[in-house]
Amino acid sequence: MYWRYLTRAARRCSVHTTSSRTVGWWDHVAPAAKDPINGVTEAFLADPSPFKINLGVGAYRDDKGRPVVLQCVREAEAKIAGSEFLTKMVEESVKLVYGKDSDVVKEGRSAGVQALSGTGACRLFAEFQRRFHPESHIYFPDPTWSKYVCSSSFGFLQVLVQFFQVVKCLSDNEIDVQISIFSVIEVQSCVLYSHHNIWRDAQIPERTYHYYDPDSKSLDFAALMDDIKNAPDSSFFLFHPSAHNPTGVDPTEEQWREISYQFKVKGHFPFFDMAYQGFASGDLDKDAQAIRIFLEDEHLIGCAQSYAKSMGLYGHRVGCLSILCVDSKQAAAIRSQIQQIARAMYGSPPVHGILLVETILSDPNLKSLWIDEIMADRIQRKRTTLRQNLEKLGSSLNWEHITNQLGMFCFSGLTPYQVDRLAKEFHIYMTQDGRISMAGVTTGNVNYLANAIHEVTRSEQETAKILCSISV
Repeated sequence: MYWRYLTRAARRCSVHTTSSRTVGWWDHVAPAAKDPINGVTEAFLADPSPFKINLGVGAYRDDKGRPVVLQCVREAEAKIAGSEFLTKMVEESVKLVYGKDSDVVKEGRSAGVQALSGTGACRLFAEFQRRFHPESHIYFPDPTWSKYVCSSSFGFLQVLVQFFQVVKCLSDNEIDVQISIFSVIEVQSCVLYSHHNIWRDAQIPERTYHYYDPDSKSLDFAALMDDIKNAPDSSFFLFHPSAHNPTGVDPTEEQWREISYQFKVKGHFPFFDMAYQGFASGDLDKDAQAIRIFLEDEHLIGCAQSYAKSMGLYGHRVGCLSILCVDSKQAAAIRSQIQQIARAMYGSPPVHGILLVETILSDPNLKSLWIDEIMADRIQRKRTTLRQNLEKLGSSLNWEHITNQLGMFCFSGLTPYQVDRLAKEFHIYMTQDGRISMAGVTTGNVNYLANAIHEVTRSEQETAKILCSISV
């Protein structure tokens, strides 16, 4: 009885003590770093200026900067009212990326599932990779969606170092020392987003391969091939098959063939993240050319597809993950494993967007209308206009890369300091790496944008020359 009494008293004391204070389960949780795209949008929305421009989000806009609902989507909406949920979206997506007459489709050798847009498709594959190749890692292009996002209070000083390098006022050793100092400072405040986050959360070690050369603003193909050759055999590589995000720089057909050949030699696995089919050239088949080359060379391939950009269905989160297999039996096994992963993550994706995509892809008239509505030509015209305006202003910089690049984004070459000036002085918002969403460039704002870019780049070039002459 005595021990029973003490036990009851202890319980009452414990309840009283616990109820008198809040248990700090989450006191150690700090705020996550802001997503760079959301940060750009928030800054844009908070700016009262009537001249403000949002060049952050890569989503369909009309020539007045307003969101667009494609006509093919409107007509698909009317068709799906009251319809049953079908399962043809994956089948139609596989045809779209591998070719409707390909052996993959005829032989049923693809294991495909609906996914929550391209991000969800990548996350499913990352988890699949972790489960069945737990010792593997993955190589990303440098940069990729999105690249390192850094913040530093030393931005202006870093820009000056870049100026001195341009005008040859510092020796190579002095330049290396200066850059290394700033690299140390910035690494402390760098954050990784998107592709890196997806595979990191799946506990897959990440590495990078050379891709973009900031000096030539083009593909660093020789370094890319060296990285492929030097990677351990049977490595996983992620590629953007067209309209690379954020650079807009793609390999040529011949370069893709060399990459495919070297993958055969090394036994690497290619995973393609296709978010912009049709945006690079306006031709769906041409933009899938890289994947078709690997298919011809009999690679087994993984592919993430998204319809957020290509159909203007950003909020619907419609995507597809497909993995090519040796035969239909293997495809069935892999499909069951991916479906099991998806069920543990989110059960099943929302139906409405899937029905829209399925209807557009399976209806010849709606599919033809969709192809006509893809805005590749309009975006290319805006690239040409922006470059011409900068050249007319007498800019001493070379802006050829604006029209050489493809797809929704222009990797402008603007520094973080110049991006900050555009926001503060001209109310123009973009990510810190200088990526411009061409969907936000319109007939009404392209002149203003060109003048602003010219101003922030011209003044810094002049400052560099002055400082250089003083140092001499």
